Amino acid sequence: MRLIVGLGNPGSEYAQNRHNVGFMAVDEIVRRHNFAPYKQKFNALISDGRLGTEKVLIMKPQTFMNLSGQAVGEAMRFYKLEADDVVVLYDEIDLAPAKFRIKFGGGVAGHNGLKSMSQHIGNDYHRVRIGVGRPVQKNQVANYVLGNFGKADLDWLVPLLDSIADAAPKLTLEKLNDFKVAVEQKLAKTAPLEEDKPKPVAAKKKPTEPRTPKTVKLGNPFAALKKLKDKLGD
Repeated sequence: MRLIVGLGNPGSEYAQNRHNVGFMAVDEIVRRHNFAPYKQKFNALISDGRLGTEKVLIMKPQTFMNLSGQAVGEAMRFYKLEADDVVVLYDEIDLAPAKFRIKFGGGVAGHNGLKSMSQHIGNDYHRVRIGVGRPVQKNQVANYVLGNFGKADLDWLVPLLDSIADAAPKLTLEKLNDFKVAVEQKLAKTAPLEEDKPKPVAAKKKPTEPRTPKTVKLGNPFAALKKLKDKLGD
């Protein structure tokens, strides 16, 4: 069984944040591949289904980003999984918007969700890094990732999340490079990718990342973004 984890913060106030793009990606996988409705377990929202012939558990930790690894570790122990069975999708400020990369193992590069993952399951898990770009000033990073995607972002965000969901069955294969190729091929049919180098973006002031859970309000932020894009037109 493969455990696919999207990282983000729970609650409607964070639903369209850049930091929640991992939640958005797994929500679209769940929708596209007819997974079971989310339910609460392991201090997370989980959904089960199949990608290809393999059973898959989708997880959205509800402990807030900086404690994400707790829920993942608990699920791994329950299902007797190894770190190599885990795929994590998350926001990456060191990649330009519309770019994505896959990676196995490595450091955490200051990402609070990855720090928690490393504390609870080590570093040897698979990663899908979804580029969101970075702000001009280093001290603006927290406010930037906790800021919402803008209308202009929908032109690349919707096709990218759609392509990730379309290629999701390949996340269960041993060679995840097949997943990367499939996403790139789907994107090539919709819109060209941006340059690799992240473009500085000014960040608006926003409260720093929360550390204590609040009431969870369910919803599908990707669907809301897609509806907005359709309403705006090309």
